[in-house]
Amino acid sequence: MLPPIANRFVAGESPATALEHVRRLNERDIAGIVNLLGEHYDDRESVRADAAEYRALVRDIAASDLEACISVKPSQLGLDLGEDVFRETLADIVDAAAAEDVFVWIDMEDHTTTDATLDAFEELAREHEGGVGVCVQANLERTREDVERLADVPGKVRFVKGAYDEPADIAYRDGDRIDREYESLLEYAFERYDGGVAVGSHDPAMIEHAIDCHERYGTDFEIQMLMGVREDAQDDLAAEYPVSQYVPYGNRWKSYFYRRLTERTGNVRFALRALLDR
Repeated sequence: MLPPIANRFVAGESPATALEHVRRLNERDIAGIVNLLGEHYDDRESVRADAAEYRALVRDIAASDLEACISVKPSQLGLDLGEDVFRETLADIVDAAAAEDVFVWIDMEDHTTTDATLDAFEELAREHEGGVGVCVQANLERTREDVERLADVPGKVRFVKGAYDEPADIAYRDGDRIDREYESLLEYAFERYDGGVAVGSHDPAMIEHAIDCHERYGTDFEIQMLMGVREDAQDDLAAEYPVSQYVPYGNRWKSYFYRRLTERTGNVRFALRALLDR
């Protein structure tokens, strides 16, 4: 049993509880993006165990009638042990998912992981002609070039503002500046991308901007939000647009919350607003 606060943001500790949560989401016309909690492993056994659970999760999703996919973290798949470990582990999961026609999102972590993450995504997306997605963060100054690089890569790209406390010499720190960059990146993607755009935001202004871009350019898109955050808005948006909810599960929820709250002071304010439904 999870404590009440964790229970709002985490769908239990087992794959079964996560998929049951997704089933309830599907009844609300919302898809599920399922993530097994875990990150920054420095031992191969943890990497192998989580990779095996993801492959089993893919089979469970394929055997069900659920509208769901999975999302993985590079440091969960061995990036801290070496890029070769990460690439091999990720490829095994993507291969298994492709065989079951299950989509795989690759989360983006802090700036030190960006190159390895994008390189792995591009290789696998081209190999599988899509079926893989990656996240980019508007607060990083480099992201404009990354988004241009990805324009002809099959697969999907998720746009977020960025939740990590990045150094000032490589990242935008001002909230208004990040908002402007986020809007600009979305504009570029809706105009140039063919594979689909994912809008990972709870900000009503950013979502409205994305809808406006969709209406002008006709590019396929979906809105992605976290479990436990603006749930009423998710339902309202799902009546008109594709909406997916990020659904974490697993027994590492304590470290998950601790890292999120200590990585950046803005994450604390975000969590409090979510709890207060603001």
